Amino acid sequence: MTFAREAAALAPDLITLRRALHRDPEIGLALPRTRQRVLDALAGLPAEITTSDANGSVVAVITGTAPARQRHAVFLRGDMDALPVREETGLDYTASGDAMHACGHDLHTAMLAGAARLLAARRDELAGDVVLLFQPGEEGYEGAAAMIEAGALEASPAPAVAAYALHVTSARFGHGAFATRPGPLMAASDILRVTVRGRGGHASAPHEALDPIPVAAEMVTALQTIVTRAIDTFEPVVITVGMFRGGIRENVISDDAEFSAAVRTFGAATRSVLIARVTALCEGIAAAHGLAAEVTWEQLYPVTVNDPAEAQFLLDTAAALFGPDAAQVMATPMTGSEDFSRILQRIPGALAFLGATPEGTDPRAADFNHSAHAVFDDDVLPRGAALLAELARARLAAAAQG
Repeated sequence: MTFAREAAALAPDLITLRRALHRDPEIGLALPRTRQRVLDALAGLPAEITTSDANGSVVAVITGTAPARQRHAVFLRGDMDALPVREETGLDYTASGDAMHACGHDLHTAMLAGAARLLAARRDELAGDVVLLFQPGEEGYEGAAAMIEAGALEASPAPAVAAYALHVTSARFGHGAFATRPGPLMAASDILRVTVRGRGGHASAPHEALDPIPVAAEMVTALQTIVTRAIDTFEPVVITVGMFRGGIRENVISDDAEFSAAVRTFGAATRSVLIARVTALCEGIAAAHGLAAEVTWEQLYPVTVNDPAEAQFLLDTAAALFGPDAAQVMATPMTGSEDFSRILQRIPGALAFLGATPEGTDPRAADFNHSAHAVFDDDVLPRGAALLAELARARLAAAAQG
């Protein structure tokens, strides 16, 4: 019996777990209710389980009993946290409150728990250790870095040979399809923050004040121009101003205005050039108007880079399990970011997307991840669990033979 058939039998349990997680989302690193549900799902399995109160994680190690000349470890990651989004899907298991699993991490958690059950039932086929990382804080809280610092990547004494993760999408990819590519898959992420310092006054006499709002607005427009004039057109760059704040009412010129932007790049050199040029641009525009600008950068996640051999191994494994149409090679990377990138900096591996657009819905028109209307189909849970389990089993077997 293949993992695909065994996973199909787990579908009711995986759906129940996923919907329980979806109804009760938690944000950040402290996820006590989510963690307890994970521990309940793992209860009774032959796994060495550790938790961390410092970072809210769960690490489970399943030790195989198959003979091998040299034993290795494979790492599987599933993130657990939600987003500060009020859900508007209308589903009967809609979350209440101001948090939502708008990025599908509830599915990631359920699939990894399913993989744990599949692998535990076949320990005699595992030529090494499988380390399951249930990670908090992926959405901007540096959960992967916290787990790495706490020693999660040393949970097994065996040398790590590969690391894998899946990320569901509510749009873009067809239902049940696995999509990835060798090399850069997702962008590096930075935050640009700019505060324009002026001098307040009466709106009827702007010449007697130093109005920061039009100056900040000029910067926002100029940011889009500098991308096309300072960066090679073949180097993907995204700058999106997501927050702009200034003033208190229409007849008052404020002292300050501020905005912040999400910045995505794929190369270290491009990132360095952009930081220098954008900083000079904002400071120069402010100075030209007699104001000052405070420009700060927060560097978040690095580029998510798939090991070419591991990306191909993932695609081959998906095709073997579910047929050639289930494995898709992406022509270009995505400009989203992922902190699984930090694990891939230390262990060769791959991340792949799993299309979870509900059947009958056009993935090109569906609401994408992070939307309050994003809907993910439970039916993909067994596929994800089966692929994760088979990746671990097959990769350990290949390493044992090498």
